[in-house]
Amino acid sequence: MAWALGRAEVEEIDQINILQASMLAMRRAVEALPIPATHALIDGNRCPDLPCTAEAIVGGDGTIPAISAASIIAKVARDREMIMLDRQYPGYGLAQHKGYPTKAHLEALQKLGITPIHRRSFGPVRRLIKIG
Repeated sequence: MAWALGRAEVEEIDQINILQASMLAMRRAVEALPIPATHALIDGNRCPDLPCTAEAIVGGDGTIPAISAASIIAKVARDREMIMLDRQYPGYGLAQHKGYPTKAHLEALQKLGITPIHRRSFGPVRRLIKIG
């Protein structure tokens, strides 16, 4: 019937942690729906604070078609963003590894340094900050 994307920014993730930022992004997605939600199915073991009832389903992306579809939409949106960011920050391989901490990405961090898109709370970035 409807879908919407929600996100948390790098600064928010660093401030409130990755779990709470994920909860915030889910709430933003539900609040952005063009049709108000009456019940949300959440992939995981906890639910964000939502304006509707919610149910957490561990492994839901593998068992509930609506959660599977939401996971695909989110992944495609994230991959597209990483491809765009790869053009803005060449040398980090963002278009290839989509921001996951691969060996090549960690080596690029060492060589090229930290960008505004890197989470300061991410261990390898935090260590580089302490060194610098």
